[in-house]
Amino acid sequence: MRDVTDGVEVHIEGLRRYALALVGNMADADDLVQESLRRALSQIENQRKIEDWRAYLYAILHNVFVSQVSRFGARSQISLDDNADRLFCSAPQHAQIEFQDLGRELLKLPADQREVILLVGLEGLSYREVADALDIPLGTVMSRLNRGRAALRRAMSSAPAISGEEVPRSKADMA
Repeated sequence: MRDVTDGVEVHIEGLRRYALALVGNMADADDLVQESLRRALSQIENQRKIEDWRAYLYAILHNVFVSQVSRFGARSQISLDDNADRLFCSAPQHAQIEFQDLGRELLKLPADQREVILLVGLEGLSYREVADALDIPLGTVMSRLNRGRAALRRAMSSAPAISGEEVPRSKADMA
């Protein structure tokens, strides 16, 4: 039993990061992780053999989140700005502004694309692990990831320049 709980324990930090990105505040994120771990550990008592704890835990967390959203309704806005220090290291000013812009644009993505981007980009799961965790085909993972990344690239490329360079003006402005 101790070996199993040690195996689960190494994934708690990643689960908390993912839950925080999904729900937007630490209290709800901790509740989500706690419920996920409760469900996972109950499987140990049932003598169920789990091959890949990482994918299994993310799958449970995803399912708990989806059931909570369907029960209580989706939140209209999730702010990563309030919890950025818990997600990443401090960044120089320009990088911090870009991070905040990225966080805002990430929240504008459909939930299915955002989940895949967070699991691959933030948590480092393989495409196969994401497919297993979300119970979707591998091709769907790649498609959602591609669409989400493309949307983020478009949004971030249209953001105003922050490097101190002058933003190009139209010909009418120059006249």
